[in-house]
Amino acid sequence: MPLDHYVTLGRSGLRVSPFALGAMTFGEDPGAAGCGVEESEKILATYLDLGGNFIDTANFYTNGHSEKILGDFFAARPGRREHVVLASKFFTNVFPGDPNGGDAGRTSIIAQLDETLRRLRTDYLDLYWLHNWDRHTPIEETLRTLDDLVRAGKIRYLGFSNTPAWVTAQAHTMALLRNWTPLIALQVEYSLLARTVEGELAPLALDQGLALVPWSPLKNGFLSGKYRRGTAVTDSARAAFVGGPGEDDYTVIDAVTAVAGELGSTAAAVSLAWLRAREGTVVPILGARRVEHLSTNLAALELTLTPDHLHLLDQVSAPTLNYPAPLHGDLRAMLQFAGATVDGEPSAVYPPLLQSDIRY
Repeated sequence: MPLDHYVTLGRSGLRVSPFALGAMTFGEDPGAAGCGVEESEKILATYLDLGGNFIDTANFYTNGHSEKILGDFFAARPGRREHVVLASKFFTNVFPGDPNGGDAGRTSIIAQLDETLRRLRTDYLDLYWLHNWDRHTPIEETLRTLDDLVRAGKIRYLGFSNTPAWVTAQAHTMALLRNWTPLIALQVEYSLLARTVEGELAPLALDQGLALVPWSPLKNGFLSGKYRRGTAVTDSARAAFVGGPGEDDYTVIDAVTAVAGELGSTAAAVSLAWLRAREGTVVPILGARRVEHLSTNLAALELTLTPDHLHLLDQVSAPTLNYPAPLHGDLRAMLQFAGATVDGEPSAVYPPLLQSDIRY
């Protein structure tokens, strides 16, 4: 499957590549594990030349430098910006001391979008994400403001990121009922080492026709193939921020490595192919600090995991879903709770009734 084998993003007419390009690593500003302008542009050009069209950034990535790099790139190439799906996010306060410099209130959203459009040197965004849940702003204020901006032509589609399922469901339903612009996608952490999204957000997305756009699909590089038991990793720019894998992580990493060996592929490709095989529309975001990183990850486009491999990876990485109750994360337990016999094992909660037990 090539990058120009486009998929529809949620219940919309917006068509995007099967992998998005994340621009969080664009820029070498202090505190950022990124790359310089020249390498950023090489990564971007490589992705676009291969048919990629979905680019994701945020207003605070590398202190705004990420957006500026993208804006300068497209400004120097007239006509290309109109043929990409350009997405950014709002929420983070980039003006310390100003209580309205961030979050999701009307004043803040409008100001943040204006700054983002200025840095990106464009008149509109194809997709605008709420980056985090704002507990202090009524969700209807956020939604109404975003709908106004859609009607004004400054943004075209909406998505939520890092927001609880109940808030997301409330917001999406409110938008539909009030004829405001609804959500089309959810940006969430999702990987073989981070599957708690499967408790509520993934089922919500599937039910409502929302696409899932996973960030950190290789879990801080833990699934990239460079991490092995007893091997020191010295070339990770994020190690200082996130540390290294734990014992439970290595159990999954070992299984991924084994599958990659059987298929003659890489751990990164296997991990990304597993994500692409999840139910519904799943469009992972690829981050890269070098062109080689991007090329390695794109190998997942040519990899199809067998049912046996998918089952193995599902089992070894199965999450503990304790909310709202443990049995909700276990299909077998739910069926048996309802009185079903599963694999010949009768329900312990509701054992089968005998004819003699029935009272008339």
